[in-house]
Amino acid sequence: MLWTLTAALVLLGYRPGGPIDLLVGLAAVLPAAISATALMWPPAARGDRSFAATVWLGLGAGLLLVPSIGGIIGQLVARGAQTLLPSLEAAYPWFLALAATCLFASLGMIRRMLGPAAPRRRRLVNAVLLAVGLTAVSGSVFAGAAIGNELALRDRPAVASRFGPTDPGIEPPRCDATIVEGSTAQVSLGMTGDVDGRPFGSLQLSGARVGGDIRWTANVATDLVLGRFGAARIGGDAWQLDARGGWPPAAPAEIDGLTVDRRAIEVALTQGYRATAEDLGIEFVEGARARHCRIALDGPTFRQAFPEVTWLVGDVDLHRWRGELDYWAFEDGQVGRLTATVNGDAGGLPEIGLQGTVRATMTATDRGLPATIVRPS
Repeated sequence: MLWTLTAALVLLGYRPGGPIDLLVGLAAVLPAAISATALMWPPAARGDRSFAATVWLGLGAGLLLVPSIGGIIGQLVARGAQTLLPSLEAAYPWFLALAATCLFASLGMIRRMLGPAAPRRRRLVNAVLLAVGLTAVSGSVFAGAAIGNELALRDRPAVASRFGPTDPGIEPPRCDATIVEGSTAQVSLGMTGDVDGRPFGSLQLSGARVGGDIRWTANVATDLVLGRFGAARIGGDAWQLDARGGWPPAAPAEIDGLTVDRRAIEVALTQGYRATAEDLGIEFVEGARARHCRIALDGPTFRQAFPEVTWLVGDVDLHRWRGELDYWAFEDGQVGRLTATVNGDAGGLPEIGLQGTVRATMTATDRGLPATIVRPS
């Protein structure tokens, strides 16, 4: 079932615009076909130890597939990265799951071909050889199609992308290299919260930033807050949108933590945090090449980087919450996309349960292009 779901996602949802998008989807059907043979001819084991080993082999394949499928779903829903196999770190869970699936299916196929009376050692050796062959063939076909499609995308210059330069000859910066925010940017921030899968609120923010000047509005619907909010700063003047729709003056210092992409980069993407960043490879985001990196993240840092989380969780203590932050550094050395997830004890949250989770997705597009912040009326 999991391989069938994977094949369906790739076949129906993966459309980055490459010349062999459909072939990549068809190649993803091969592992599903191999796993289907295990339903037709399931492996049988004699003895408790052999039975336990066979069961764990199947479970291991499933456990490796679940997070990888989650990554594909997130990638397709966000309509961001176009790369299925950006790095060895991203590819090895798929390879291990495929190898385990092929061995599991081969045990049943060899038993069917040789018969249950054949010596156990002979059946095991033949199953391993068959599994190696199936893994090599199906893995090579899919990897070859996926990588070939991505190379074609890389070599085909995009006319333009709101995420940054599209020159295939420029290498995006390394994860630990110096990165900055754009001098100007159109910013967006989406955030959701749930307890044990039950949502308790969301917000969607959009606006523009020019240097330290900014203006944005946010639609917030949580168990704690409901309404439309906003912030603006131009030079030494600042305003905040109140519940009645007006923009009363505010102290400029109150807007310091509300600069969206600038705030997130200054707080969460310091050189110290990025020194041990995991490099997940180069990906295409709407035609622009970017290096996908990941760092660990704790609750207090999440709150400092995204102070808007207060609308979701209030003053709940997040010091024991843990998670991760993914960021995409583009060819111009700037961060244009960022996702973060933290979770922990749900005590104090609006919903009753065991584990609370907050997710944030931020984009900074059209960076460096001329922009103007309009003074609130």
